Amino acid sequence: MSTSTPLSFACLVQQFFVQRLMQQLHASPCTVASYRDTFRLLLAFTHRQLGKQPSDLLIEDLNAQLILDFLSYLEVERHNSIRTRNVRFAAIRSFMGYVAFQEPSALAVTQSVLAIPKKRFEQPLIGYLSREHIEAILAAPDRTTWTGQRDLVMLATLYNTGARVSELTGMLVGDLTLEPSASVRIRGKGRKERSIPLWRDTAAQLKRWLRAYPRAPEQPLFPNRSGGQLTRIGLTERLKLAAKRAAAQFPELNKRRIFPHLVRHSIAMHMLQAGIDITVIALWLGHESPATTHRYVEADLAMKEKALQSLLAPSQATMRYKAKDEVLQFLQSL
Repeated sequence: MSTSTPLSFACLVQQFFVQRLMQQLHASPCTVASYRDTFRLLLAFTHRQLGKQPSDLLIEDLNAQLILDFLSYLEVERHNSIRTRNVRFAAIRSFMGYVAFQEPSALAVTQSVLAIPKKRFEQPLIGYLSREHIEAILAAPDRTTWTGQRDLVMLATLYNTGARVSELTGMLVGDLTLEPSASVRIRGKGRKERSIPLWRDTAAQLKRWLRAYPRAPEQPLFPNRSGGQLTRIGLTERLKLAAKRAAAQFPELNKRRIFPHLVRHSIAMHMLQAGIDITVIALWLGHESPATTHRYVEADLAMKEKALQSLLAPSQATMRYKAKDEVLQFLQSL
């Protein structure tokens, strides 16, 4: 009785990316790129440890100990955070789960890797900027330059929509609707789309921007100097520049770490403080579950203090001392 030849590691990797991720799961380009980068790091580490070229690797080579060593390498040598370490490990787990079905002979290795737990880490409190700080940053760009005009409307849209970096840089001119009511379509994580209404001021800025620099519907709404899509680093640097200018009015901004996701946190907190329901905020931000948005409630100390003030404290009246001795009674009467 003939048995089928086990699939090579190289073949399984190709099938995982092409058949599993791209064809079956229809994973987003961002997900594919993230998994690709994980495997690049893993293969380079494996070559350093075992001296094998990727094409010569066997599934058995990627045992639990090697994967644990790789995860340790990410944290110790590459100084990755635990969150990043877990993201890399999620890609490896997904691959091993696929291999377990495609190559049952490697079940022992795949199960040992899948048994490795994700590393727990402390969830830091969500940081955000005050309304005054946000207003100063939004007004900071130099309106006499093309980049300043772009930054002015781009940062206003970032705050209005609470968009992620990839969502903002991926906005196209055709995603914008200005009549009869202004809104913008956002393509979020997991290929989920949502439409966010725009404030009158934001819509007016966008109208002026497109009137001054008209572009085709399929072109980026906020392009770089060459007309292409602005990068994550480009957006971050422009936001930092605006914050640096705003620090002339609010010096405390110099002590803050400014990044685009902080603006997303800020609009969520400001909506929460304005009394907007948390489920609406979850829809606004594109959160799959309101449980994710609930972290903003935990971060708002002012709301907690308000709740505390509305709740009467338990009675803790002190016991009055009653003197029994005649001398003490005399002194008490003085």
